[in-house]
Amino acid sequence: MKIQQEHVIESVFNALQYISYYHSPDFIQAMTKAHEKETHDSAKNAIAQILINSKMAALGRRPLCQDTGIVNVFVEVGMDVSWEANLSLDEMINEGVRRAFTFEDNPLRASIVKDPLFSRENTKDNTPAVIHHKVVKGNKLNIIVAAKGCGSENKAKFAILNPSESVTDWVLDMIPTMGAGWCPPGIIGIGVGGTAEKAMLMAKESLLDPIDITDIAQKTNPTNIEKMRLKLLERINKLGIGAQGLGGLTTVLDVKIKDYPTHAASQAVAMIPNCAATRHLHFSLDGSGVAQLPKVDMDIYPDLEMDYSAYKKVDLNSLTREQMFDWNIGDTLLLTGTIITGRDAAHARLKKMLDNGEGLPEGVDFDNKFIYYVGPVDAVGDEVIGPAGPTTATRMDRYTDMMFENTNILGMIGKAERGEQTVASIKKHKASYLIAVGGAAYLISKSIKKAKKIAFAEMGMEAIYEFEVENMPVTVAVNSDGNNIHNIF
Repeated sequence: MKIQQEHVIESVFNALQYISYYHSPDFIQAMTKAHEKETHDSAKNAIAQILINSKMAALGRRPLCQDTGIVNVFVEVGMDVSWEANLSLDEMINEGVRRAFTFEDNPLRASIVKDPLFSRENTKDNTPAVIHHKVVKGNKLNIIVAAKGCGSENKAKFAILNPSESVTDWVLDMIPTMGAGWCPPGIIGIGVGGTAEKAMLMAKESLLDPIDITDIAQKTNPTNIEKMRLKLLERINKLGIGAQGLGGLTTVLDVKIKDYPTHAASQAVAMIPNCAATRHLHFSLDGSGVAQLPKVDMDIYPDLEMDYSAYKKVDLNSLTREQMFDWNIGDTLLLTGTIITGRDAAHARLKKMLDNGEGLPEGVDFDNKFIYYVGPVDAVGDEVIGPAGPTTATRMDRYTDMMFENTNILGMIGKAERGEQTVASIKKHKASYLIAVGGAAYLISKSIKKAKKIAFAEMGMEAIYEFEVENMPVTVAVNSDGNNIHNIF
């Protein structure tokens, strides 16, 4: 049978929609185990939020994370496959991506920019995907579709070690340098051998395998690589980084390793993490129709609800700098009031306007407010806003002094750690840095009661919004004394 063009397009479309709101069962089960054994309150709370968010996203069929990812596709084309198509395979895949990201019932966030060195213009539909091909025996088309968030992708590491150097030691040295921007707990993928590009590709491919470390631990005769995986899992988790970098028992759920023959004088090593929005799906086409996707068993989700009993309620509209002096790192807060958003491109544009003497855009007032680092998904139906979880705050470090010196902001909300100079600046200005849970985007969006674009609307997800929030859950990460919850890094 011939594989039809529309079957490929529709299968890619369905797969991308599916993984935008369904975690795989192995991930839910691993996270549930991590939650059950966690003894650190902040980390346990973060894992609970990720699990609650996952169930909410599955029921609502809305994205798990506002960063719906750059699409990675791994294709195995059988040598005996025949086609009924007038598009190339890459064109079919990209059409599926285009339809998935512009689907009106569940639009996904367009994050891909073309001309990356200069204009960085958004393609509006998240194309093109990053596509890898293999030609194999058989008469089937095997496809793995993955959506990779940039918070984890940006933490990729690579080195060419001497053959005598320890890969295990290198991994353990690199993990703390990754900070918390990759939204742990997640999975670490490692590629060893081949050449530079082969090692990086293996690291990425390894993330697509099932979470099976518990089964490996029960084997009576594990392989050398399996022993290495178990050793790394134990030693990484003993670093104490934990969920969202808040400490605790579980930083990684699994460690994956792929290797390949290499030159006697070389040892290429690559490492890529997968975040708490791990998203990938495997399917095959044989010409008989559109791929059938796995049925979801909602019973796999643990019975969890948000416990706000330990949270302090904060009225942002009357909050003073002096009131923040009582906040300690690790305090959990429920924010109600007005916040202003801004990400990388918005900060860059604000800087240009301030440098040119133009001042802030009309209608943008940061006075006595928090800025939330977020690029939300567009709303559908009666939603106020789509999933709106935090982006990595570290990228905004370069603009923090600018914001303090030109506005009267009280602080920032994001995810992950801040740099040493930024923490010092927060202390100097008696401000605060709060973190929301990366991987809880749909849950967080339900605390946003009003949303309107107030500047740079043409920049899409990089626009500046004004949000009215009610009981938005956050944790104090850097307080006005400069104490830093992420000082493990």
